[in-house]
Amino acid sequence: MPDGEAPGPAAPDRPAKRRRLRLRWRKWLRALHRDFGYIAVGLTFIYALSGLAVNHIADWDPNFENFEREVTLATPLPADDEEAARVVQEQVGISGEPLDIYPVTDDLLEISLDDRTLHVTRSSGHVFIEGQEPRFFLRAANWLHLNRGKKAWTWFADGYAVVLLFLATSGIFMLPGRKGLLGRGAVLVGLGIAIPLVYLTYVGSP
Repeated sequence: MPDGEAPGPAAPDRPAKRRRLRLRWRKWLRALHRDFGYIAVGLTFIYALSGLAVNHIADWDPNFENFEREVTLATPLPADDEEAARVVQEQVGISGEPLDIYPVTDDLLEISLDDRTLHVTRSSGHVFIEGQEPRFFLRAANWLHLNRGKKAWTWFADGYAVVLLFLATSGIFMLPGRKGLLGRGAVLVGLGIAIPLVYLTYVGSP
C-alpha cells in the first residue's frame, strides 16, 4: 500500500458468513422441530396405540370386550313375557328398549338388547347376562384413527400427516457432519427406506 493511502474495506469473510447462516437456520429448524413435536404428541399417542390395536384384529376385538355376569332376582316374575322382561331389567338395572323378547322354553326367557343378552330362568330367578362393552380409550382412538368421524376430523388428520412429514424431513437436516445426513444419518435413513422395500420384495407387492 502506498504511503498515505487509507486502507480499503476488509474483504468479507464468506466462509464465516455461510457458517453463521447455517447455524442460524439450524437453530430455527430445531426450534420448529421441537414445537411441532410437542403439538404432535397427543395425536401420536392416539394413532400409535390404535395402530397396535387394529394390527392384531384377527386375534381380538380392538373396540369391544366381552363380559358375563350372573344375578338372582329378588321377586318372582309375572307370567307375561313383556312384563317379565320389564321386571328383570328393572331389578338388574339395565335400561333400554329390548330388541327381542323370546321364550326359549316355558322356563327360559331370552331378552336381547343392543349390547347384551339376558337369559332368565323363571323358576329360580337366575339371570345370566352376556354382552359387550367398549374398551376404555381404544374404541374412541380407533374411531378417530380410521376417520369414522369424517368431516372436520379429515382436516385434523391431514394436518397431522403434514406435521409428521415436516418432523421427518427436518430431523434429517438438524445435525451437521458425520452424525447428520452426510454420515450416520444417511445410513439410518437408507435402512428405514430399505425395510419396507425388502419386505415387499420378500412377500410380493400388491
